[in-house]
Amino acid sequence: MTLAILGGGSWGTALAVVLAPRFASIRLWVFEEDLAARMTASRENDIYLPATRLPDNVHVVADLSAVMDGARILLCVVPSKHARGLYERIVPQLDPSVIFVSATKGFENGGVENGTPLRMSQVLSEVAQHQTRIAVLSGPTFAREVAQGEPAALVIASSDAEVASTVQAAFSGPTFRLYTNSDVIGVEVGGALKNVIAIAAGVVQGLGLGNNTQAALITRGLAEITRLAVAMGAQPMTLAGLAGLGDLVLTCSGELSRNRRVGIELARGKTLAEITASTPMIAEGVETCRAAVALGARYGVDLPIIERMAAVLHHGESPRQAVRDLMERSLKGE
Repeated sequence: MTLAILGGGSWGTALAVVLAPRFASIRLWVFEEDLAARMTASRENDIYLPATRLPDNVHVVADLSAVMDGARILLCVVPSKHARGLYERIVPQLDPSVIFVSATKGFENGGVENGTPLRMSQVLSEVAQHQTRIAVLSGPTFAREVAQGEPAALVIASSDAEVASTVQAAFSGPTFRLYTNSDVIGVEVGGALKNVIAIAAGVVQGLGLGNNTQAALITRGLAEITRLAVAMGAQPMTLAGLAGLGDLVLTCSGELSRNRRVGIELARGKTLAEITASTPMIAEGVETCRAAVALGARYGVDLPIIERMAAVLHHGESPRQAVRDLMERSLKGE
């Protein structure tokens, strides 16, 4: 079987490495032609995942049409802001039997202005007019650790049980274990919103606050994520699993977390513009924060931590004042 991976960032590259033993051939599409050429020559992604060798059966391409030729599974790992444009380019070329797996954790930011941010699977369904077999891959993973062969557990979610089982069997290996789930909404919402809470966790770290504060933040952050996800149609238990609590804990506490790093730098006095200009990596939580606030308003869900992060990221509130605002809210039951 041939696997096509769209997106040559750190996660797309790591997935190519860990899934290489499971497929006869993997085609990895990289948007930047110069990077694709270097990766072909050096067998290394020197920007997003340096010092990790690409297996011999991973073929790096910059031609979008070529990457999909003969692939039975299409794994999309592009930033959310580029998703719709990419979907519109590839959907007309898709065979109806191809399984499309989304590994993007975020919302369509373009919908925020209309108050209707969309999950990635919703965007794909809209573009494909509901004619594509769709699954969502999420869970607590850092790309570098996955590429190094450290054991990881993830969730593959689809409304079609056969699709989820097919991807589970194709992807699972000695260090990469997938669990199936039918709750696409819960898996996508959990994977997206944890990035916003992770920025808050970075703020806590950057301000020099301790473990008590961090534990409270993660716990109350999970409560916020669960409230919104359930209001959107998710099952509560999904948010207690790998795509919810698991991913939240990792992203809030791990040193490799991009979103946590954004919060640390904000708390140390850097501006958002300075932080984003300093790295080619994308912290999805920055724009997801806008979408989450819009979704909270639409569904009538209270999101105090997320709203304060929006104030810090996009309205100039100081991180220390945001913490104070959260602690001085009106008292209530848990």
